Amino acid sequence: MNARVPESALNAAQALTQVSQAWDDNIVGQISHYISIPAKSPMFDAQWAEHGYLDTVLRNAATWVEAQRVDGLKLEIIRLEGRTPVLFFEVAASRGNAGASPERATGAIPPTVVMYGHLDKQPEFTGWRSDLGPWTPKYENGKLYGRGGADDGYAVYASIAAIQALKSQGLAHPRIVGLIETSEESGSRDLLPYVDALRSRMGEVALVICLDSGAGNYDQLWLTSSLRGMATGVLKVEILTEGIHSGDASGLVPSSFRIMRQVLDRLEDSATGRLLPDAFYCDVPADRLAQAQVTAAILGDEVYRRFPWAHYDCGGATMFALPTTTDPVQALLKRTWLPALSVTGADGFPALQDAGNVLRPYTAFKLSLRLPPLVDAAMAAQQLKALLEDNAPYQARVTFDGLSAGTGWNAPTTAPWLEQAMNAASQSHFGAGCGYIGQGGTIPLMNMLSKGFPKAQMMVCGVLGPKSNAHGPNEFLHVPYAKKLTAAVAQVIAQVPV
Repeated sequence: MNARVPESALNAAQALTQVSQAWDDNIVGQISHYISIPAKSPMFDAQWAEHGYLDTVLRNAATWVEAQRVDGLKLEIIRLEGRTPVLFFEVAASRGNAGASPERATGAIPPTVVMYGHLDKQPEFTGWRSDLGPWTPKYENGKLYGRGGADDGYAVYASIAAIQALKSQGLAHPRIVGLIETSEESGSRDLLPYVDALRSRMGEVALVICLDSGAGNYDQLWLTSSLRGMATGVLKVEILTEGIHSGDASGLVPSSFRIMRQVLDRLEDSATGRLLPDAFYCDVPADRLAQAQVTAAILGDEVYRRFPWAHYDCGGATMFALPTTTDPVQALLKRTWLPALSVTGADGFPALQDAGNVLRPYTAFKLSLRLPPLVDAAMAAQQLKALLEDNAPYQARVTFDGLSAGTGWNAPTTAPWLEQAMNAASQSHFGAGCGYIGQGGTIPLMNMLSKGFPKAQMMVCGVLGPKSNAHGPNEFLHVPYAKKLTAAVAQVIAQVPV
C-alpha cells in the first residue's frame, strides 16, 4: 500500500492554545523541579549510580508521563547492566475519528515517529548572575533559568504535550515512540546498546524528531541541517616529579606550560585558530553552502552578536572583543563546517591566591576538538593522539588520554512532504517560513539513527536560540518559543505519510 499524506490537518490555533495551557499549568513547574536536581552526566559525576540523580529525574519524568493518561501509551524504564537508564514509551498508531488503528484495520506495520531527548546535564560552571544558579530555577519574563531545562529536560514534556494536541483533535497519527536517554552529555556512550536492543520495537522509522538542538532566532521554526563531531581528551605535559623554587630552576628546567604551547602549535595556528592537519577538514556540500547564504541573509550580524562578548571602557567609548570574522556566511561556516579547538579545563595550576614562586611539575589541559560533520571522529581522535604525543620536546612525558569521540552528522535530503509540513507549521505559529541552520554542537544519536534507519527523515530542532547559553552560566529555556515549537511538532506529526 502506497504511503499517503493524511488529509486531516491540525487546527494550529487550537493546538497552540492547548499546549500553551499545558506549559503554563503543568510543564513549567515540572521542568523547574527537574532543574533543581543536579543530574550531571556520568562524565562529570563518576558516582552517578550512587548519587541516584539520573534515576530520580528519569522516574519523575516517567511518573508525569503516566499521569497524563495518553490514550494508547505504554511506558517503561529500561536498564542495561552497568549503563545509564533510558525511558521508552510507545503510542499506538491511530486513524483518529475514523476508528481502528492501522494495525488492527489492515495488519500492516505503520510508520513510526521516534521522539528523542535526554535528561542528563552538563556541570554547574561559574559566572551565574547573582540571583541565579544552576540548581535554583527562576522563571522571569518568559525565560526559565537553570541548568538543563533547555538542554534538554523539556523534550519529554514537550513530546507528550504534542501528542496530546493530536489526540484532543481526534486526528490520525502514526505510531510514536519516545527514547529519552541519560548519557547524551557524555557522548551518548550508553545509547547504542539500547538502540540495538530496541531496534525491533522501534519499527519502520519514518521520522526522527530530536528536540535537542538550536534555533537561529525565536521568530521561526529552525531545522538543523548538520552537526559537528567532536574528539576530546586530556593533554598532560610532565617535566618534574614535584614543584621546585622557580628562582632556583627556571631557565634551566623547561616550563611545562611552554612545552604545552609547543605541542599545541602542532595542531593549531595560534594567530588565526586554524587547525593545521588536513585530515580534520572536509568539503562543504553545495546545498549546505547555499543554505548558509540564505540563513546569513536572515540573521545578518546576529550570527556573531548573539554571544556575550567581553567589553570595557576605553576613553569613554565601549570596546568589544571581536569574532574571527564579521562576514555572516563565513561566521556560519566557521561554527558548523570547519574544525576548531577549545581548551575547556586545566589542571596543575594553583588558585591565584595560592600561587607562590614555584615551577610547577606538570600542566594538563582538557581539549575539545570540534570536527566537520563528514570527518570520522574515531580516526581523527587517533591521529590527534599521535600528533600530540610523538617526539615530545625535552623528552618530557606527554600523554593524551581519556579519549572520547563522536562523529558529526549531515542531514539526509529533506523529503517534499516534510519540507512542506515544516514550512506550514512555521507559518502557522510564527508567521515566517522554516529556516535551515547547521549547529556546532554534537548529538551522537543522529549519526547512529541515520545509519540504523537510512530511510528515515530527520527533524532536528530545539529551543537553544540566541543567548540561551547551554553548558554555560545563565542557561535559559525560552518558554514562548517552546510553546510554539511544541505545537509545530504536533502539526508536523499530523502530516507524516501513513
